[in-house]
Amino acid sequence: MPEILLKNVTKKWGGFTAVENLNLEIEDGAFITLLGPSGCGKTTTLRMIAGLETPSSGEILIDGKVVFSSEQGINISAAKRDIGFLFQNYALWPHMTVYQNIAFGLETLKWKKSDIEKRVAEMLETLQITQFAQRYPSELSGGQQQRVAIARTLAPSPKVLFMDEPLSNLDAKLRGEMRTELKRLHADTGSTFVYVTHDQLEAMTMATKICLMKEGVLQQYDPPLKVYSLPANRFVADFVGNPTMNFIPASVKNVSEKSALVTMLGESFDFVSETPFEIAEGNATVGVRPEYLPISDDGAIHGTAYSTLPAGMETTVKIKVGNTILSSVMFGSLDYATDSNLRFTITGNMILLFDKNEKCVAHGTMVKHK
Repeated sequence: MPEILLKNVTKKWGGFTAVENLNLEIEDGAFITLLGPSGCGKTTTLRMIAGLETPSSGEILIDGKVVFSSEQGINISAAKRDIGFLFQNYALWPHMTVYQNIAFGLETLKWKKSDIEKRVAEMLETLQITQFAQRYPSELSGGQQQRVAIARTLAPSPKVLFMDEPLSNLDAKLRGEMRTELKRLHADTGSTFVYVTHDQLEAMTMATKICLMKEGVLQQYDPPLKVYSLPANRFVADFVGNPTMNFIPASVKNVSEKSALVTMLGESFDFVSETPFEIAEGNATVGVRPEYLPISDDGAIHGTAYSTLPAGMETTVKIKVGNTILSSVMFGSLDYATDSNLRFTITGNMILLFDKNEKCVAHGTMVKHK
């Protein structure tokens, strides 16, 4: 039985549809990120599962129990859904110590004093904040406050932990550290995490599955590496990955079950798909991740260095071919003089082919036509 199940869930405000006919299965113990640009419906989805927002239609189940059903007239309150919610601003009580903040929810639930002391001690140790037990929130750094908020949320042992962009108030270094801590915490607790973010790096590095949304509609729901390597459409391919994927205008002809002749960048290429595919002859788009465009002296394609952006461990090189600017990522610190000639190759078996409707129809290899 999946931990959380959404069936045909829709949320409308007047004539505006925030979430449209969403079907989602979140397995027990998963770490799911709801990802997408601002206004895509990800926070609304989270709030509907948590019981903080009422869907217009559909059904939501948590651990096999119906918590919302428009047909049956069921709408169980957030307090009775056995979930924890971690907000962006932490919402710690400023007049309470760390210990008191964590214990507060347990006291409200009428836990025994001895059980409260034991559970708070466990949370302090798990989040590595035992030394701050008698401090007040104002005496803590942002990262320490975040840990207290997590400890307080986890203390009642909720079946599901919801997080709405909880790291957005932290600086870049601390965000990186907290991503590591949250992923480790998920492994240690075995709880189901549902996490809202617009940061694709957070989604890629932490989630077991990414739910990517656009304008209230689910675009793809898969493990991060599948979303990165095999995006369902051009929107997904463009949203995930930095530097972004290269989208190269092309035309296709001589289409067979697993191959096609592709013309782009003023050259002809043989595209061979890993699986059978269908595409109409004519205009199309080829998608190539920057790491699949290595620069080498014996590269098959000619271009010029438009700009070089070294970042220490890796270097992004902007390559100009005709009127097209491509991104290549090379390992190490490199530099190429502006407008200097260079050669590169299209490598690997994850070159993508998008049809004129921007759907990804195939992935495979591409070599220059002889």
